[in-house]
Amino acid sequence: MRSLLGKKHLMLVLALVGIVAFSLTGCGDPDEEAGEQDVDPDEVEEKLDEDVLIVAQGADAPTLDPQAENDQPSSRITEQIFETLLDQDENMEVQPGLAKDWEVIDDTTYKFELREGVKFHNGEELTADDIKFTYQRLLDEDTASPGAFILDMVDADNIEIIDDYTFELPLHEPFAPIEFHLAHSVTGILNEDAVNEHGDDFGQNPVGTGPFKFSDWDVGDRVYLERFDDHWRGKAGVRELHFRNVEEDTNRTIELETGGADIIYDVSPTDLDRVEEAEELNLMREDDLSTEYVGFNMEVEPFDDKRVRQAINYALTMEPVVENVYYGLGQPARGPLAPAVYGAHEDLEGYEHDLDKAKELLADAGYEDGFEVELWTNEQQQREDIAEIVQGQLSQIGIDVDISVREWGAYLEETAQGEHEMFVLGWVSVTGDADYGLYSVFHSDEHGAAGNRTFLANEEVDELLEKGREAFDEEERLEYYREVQEIITEEAPWVFTHVGEQAVGMRDYVENFTINPAGHHSLFDITLSK
Repeated sequence: MRSLLGKKHLMLVLALVGIVAFSLTGCGDPDEEAGEQDVDPDEVEEKLDEDVLIVAQGADAPTLDPQAENDQPSSRITEQIFETLLDQDENMEVQPGLAKDWEVIDDTTYKFELREGVKFHNGEELTADDIKFTYQRLLDEDTASPGAFILDMVDADNIEIIDDYTFELPLHEPFAPIEFHLAHSVTGILNEDAVNEHGDDFGQNPVGTGPFKFSDWDVGDRVYLERFDDHWRGKAGVRELHFRNVEEDTNRTIELETGGADIIYDVSPTDLDRVEEAEELNLMREDDLSTEYVGFNMEVEPFDDKRVRQAINYALTMEPVVENVYYGLGQPARGPLAPAVYGAHEDLEGYEHDLDKAKELLADAGYEDGFEVELWTNEQQQREDIAEIVQGQLSQIGIDVDISVREWGAYLEETAQGEHEMFVLGWVSVTGDADYGLYSVFHSDEHGAAGNRTFLANEEVDELLEKGREAFDEEERLEYYREVQEIITEEAPWVFTHVGEQAVGMRDYVENFTINPAGHHSLFDITLSK
């Protein structure tokens, strides 16, 4: 097997983690509100005998069709049902998946050899035709998949089937991080007969090759999966797997304490000590691949002036965000990429807190007396809190900030249309690669809904990002990304705000849980010890 980028690039980080979406309760001390939570030992023993693992997260999945959504709650479940051509380990290193081997024919052609004897949950055997069908469906404009951009470089219609287990994958143009994209959850391999049988209802009747198969769904409450005993790797560690929807952060913690859940994702910052100090609970914390930011619409005044954007960067300090919003979870961001992302500029010089410099830049730009601005955020407590911190700090240089809290759907639509001035948002480099973390949010072809909501248009940035996609030499590629991050910092389309950290709580009888950097944790190896 030959890798495009080598296997050493993420040895810079010892442990990577997945995507986190924390929510503060905005209430008083949770320990004081909830009190001590007791567990019935007989109920725990009964659960262990049943061999059922219960995982709680903060939202129900909109669908279990991996191509229909690109959201975290869905991906965490579909990870158990579907598998991808390639895989990534806990260090985001590319590994064999459904493909046991592959080679580079040339810059735009790749040859893959599938594992033989892999079964779908409906009993059919995986063949190369399933790969072609899956990728064609993903890229079909009629499907309108929000994740189609993951494989938009693939020429799916011209995939050449050599035999049942061998095929050649052509690309429209050279694309160095293709391996990472072929491991993305949205590319989970589908069974054509199952898709045709269920039609628009496939997302409620998913059929994949994963270690767990779909059983039932109480929409809004719980998804039921059961072990797929014919999985090519053997039997998973537990007989059943349930995903519960527990939206309120503190309620998830209570469910963990009382045994209503065995694992909870996204432990609230306010509950970290509570979980860590509980005798029968364990807490795992790791830096993740996300970056929170405050963005400017560079197409409207005064943010079309770089001096104004830089002034605000000098005026803001992000330590209070980490301390008061995330309770020490994560760290202040110093660039557009989280440190754990391949290609992150570790020596990037950000903006130091300097109010005099900020005032000087504003005066040079003609705003000596400041100005009024509307800062948008969606209905998420942390982002609302960040907006309030920004509001208070910018008042020190004469900028009067009016905070507008928007409904999530409208927020995305209106920022995509450029109706905003300033906004609070985040981006997650799901593949663990700089291309995913930079191209969508800074290339001029990606304005609006594609990700570039600041409407940055810089020819040098575009050129470097395009070169990074085409460079197969690792050092050359890294240099392109170093340069582009320095230019982005200088252009200041964002205020780099917060690098996230993942927190997962679990009962002490849960064994073999491993954090996946993208947040799509595989639960194949989990066992429940008595």
